[in-house]
This record gives sequence, structure tokens and C-alpha cells, in this order.
Amino acid sequence: MKSKIAEAINLTNQPVALIWTDNEPAGAMRFRPHNWGCVVSLFAAAATRGITGVFDQKACGCWGGGVGLGFGNQYENFPGGVDCFCRFLSSGDSNPERSRPIEEQMKSMGYGRMAEDYLKGERYVKDPEATIRFIEGLPILEIPSKYVVVKPLDQTDPDRDAVKNITFFVDPDGLSALTILANYPRPNEENVIIPWAAGCQVMGIYAYRELEREHPRGLVGMIDISARKHVRATLGEHALSFTAPLPLFQEMESNVEGSFLQRSTWLSLQQSKD
Repeated sequence: MKSKIAEAINLTNQPVALIWTDNEPAGAMRFRPHNWGCVVSLFAAAATRGITGVFDQKACGCWGGGVGLGFGNQYENFPGGVDCFCRFLSSGDSNPERSRPIEEQMKSMGYGRMAEDYLKGERYVKDPEATIRFIEGLPILEIPSKYVVVKPLDQTDPDRDAVKNITFFVDPDGLSALTILANYPRPNEENVIIPWAAGCQVMGIYAYRELEREHPRGLVGMIDISARKHVRATLGEHALSFTAPLPLFQEMESNVEGSFLQRSTWLSLQQSKD
């Protein structure tokens, strides 16, 4: 499947399709079961290297990644359960009686850096109580398929692949263009949102939820600084993500012809990069 949008915005990498399937693609890149990995790194590999990545419940990178891809509430499997995850994401755990067994468990799993973050907290949320509210607000679900696959859009078959959304990794100019294009036929509506969530959760469960709407919205992501750290060498320091649920992507594709993407302001903006 080719993309008019990618050509019009001079995308330097590939749009990445997310697919639900019960069949594991041959030769796909995957994490080792129960080993840590950043889900967004496989999106980035698909975009920049043409690699297909695959995930399942046992090989989803981390607990947040499992949630983000649609494998249920994986925070329940965090060492110590949801309560300890809430301390990890927020203010940490200064109670040695409780924290020492969690720290040792993480180290035994090979998560030494994560053990330090558990004790001191990642500080992405103010406190555990606020983290509980964050989890309660997530559109957590269990998808009806065994695998989630990510691969370059031009390697997909629209007659065979159950594509759920397409993610573009773009610079600020590209993000501007995609936002304008998403609003092009309905400028009176809020057609693009920026959820506060992990990078993979924006590309996964938040985008899945948009499929329930009459007019699915685009989602801006990569505001997750942990994900940004892990893919900076691959995508560069200015990369942001724009995820279009399939119906929105199809609508945007149909509106490239005759739009601002063929007019002087956009074209001159692109020429100024040369």
C-alpha cells in the first residue's frame, strides 16, 4: 500500500502500519519473552529499516508496552502489582520493608536501572494517587488477536492485512501538515488530540479507541521522553509521531489532491530545507 501523504510531505522514512493477526509473520523481529524492550523501537525499525516487528502477551517489551498494544492490564503483572507500579511512575518507594523485595526481584529479572527508578520514582506523575487515576482513564482492552504486527505501509496488503492504524514519524513541519490535513474536511471539529500516555499507548490503545468514533481523530505522540531517549539515535531529535486510525488515513489520502500540499506556502517551506 503506497501513501500519497508520505510523498506530499517528503517523508524521509516509511509510514508504519499496525496490524492485528493470529498468524506470526515469518522472520519478524521480536523481543525475547519476558525481556525488557521499548515497543516504539520496533516502530522506528519498521520506519527506518523496513523491518517487520511482532508482539504478543509474553513478548511485549514491558508492562506499559503490553497495555499499550492491547494485551490487557499488564500493570497487574508489575513486581508488587499495580500499587508498586504507581510508586514507580510517580514518587518512588522510600519504605525499605516494602521496596527491598521489589528491588531484588527487578534486579533478578535483569532490570537494574528500573530498580533504581522504582526506589526514586520516574516522577512522571505527582504521586501514586494520581497514577491510579491515570490507569483508570486508560482505554485498556484485550484485543481479539494473538499478535500485533508493525511493518512499513508499503509492505502491507489491504486485502489481507487487518490494518488498524498508520503512524508517521515526522518533524514539526510534517506534523503541521498532517494536522491541517486531518482537519481539512471538518475544520470545526477537534480532529487531532495529544493524549498523555506512553508513546506506544498513543499508537496502540488510544488509536484503537478512536475506531469506535464516527469520525476517528488523529493522535500526536512521542511526548514520552523515555521513548524519545530510546529512539533518538534512529529517528533523530526532532521526531514526533502522528497516528491515523485507518478510516482517517483513508480520508486524508483522498484529500491530498487539490489541498495546501500542492500550493506555494507548503512547497516553499519544503524548498527552504534544501
